[in-house]
Amino acid sequence: MKKLLLGVVLVVVLAFGGLKITEKIVQGGDDYYVEVTNKGNKKEERDDSGRTVLSYDYDLAGFDKAGKEKEMKFTAYKDRPLIQGAYLKVTWNQNRGVTSYEQVKESDIPEKAKEKL
Repeated sequence: MKKLLLGVVLVVVLAFGGLKITEKIVQGGDDYYVEVTNKGNKKEERDDSGRTVLSYDYDLAGFDKAGKEKEMKFTAYKDRPLIQGAYLKVTWNQNRGVTSYEQVKESDIPEKAKEKL
């Protein structure tokens, strides 16, 4: 009985660890910092139920903490464009491109990236 319980616990721990590693590979990546310098390219599409879905495509220069530049292409699914002049921390994944972004304060940006922005 103890061996069975130990086996079940081991399987659960391995499965949870595997899911976390997979999440890191699929959603994780390198952090870059961008400044929103334009309103993006507005797109209007219809979903399956016929409702209008607005999105904005952006193509901005991003800089990592060492100041290395990378072109960031991503879509913001919002009713209005991102705020011009806002700073974003963008997660870039080699396989999927930009996987997430969040607004940050200028003081949160590493010095070398801030110099390039």
